[in-house]
Amino acid sequence: MKKCRGRPKCPRRVEQTPDVTYFKPRGVPMSDLEVMSLTVEELESLRLVDIEGLRQEDAAARVGISRRAFWEDLKNARMKVAIALSTGKAIEIKGGNYISTKCSDTNEDLGA
Repeated sequence: MKKCRGRPKCPRRVEQTPDVTYFKPRGVPMSDLEVMSLTVEELESLRLVDIEGLRQEDAAARVGISRRAFWEDLKNARMKVAIALSTGKAIEIKGGNYISTKCSDTNEDLGA
């Protein structure tokens, strides 16, 4: 079990939760694949900066966290996606600690 140091991670506000939560390389059986897990809030950081084109400061305010915390989420997401794409791993989007702004549900995965 992973031990956390410091303050607990505060929930991020997420505007869009994905309908598709799994991506894998074409032509490779699932039994042969390693999986990289991407949290919902890491995906949201990618979406805000790389798709919507927001500056990190503006995106952090929208998610409700500090710029530094947002940068950590974005850096982790980019690293995981780059590793998965360059090494042929599957990407699974699940878990995290976030609040959906559409329906005000809190979703928490303490195992992440």
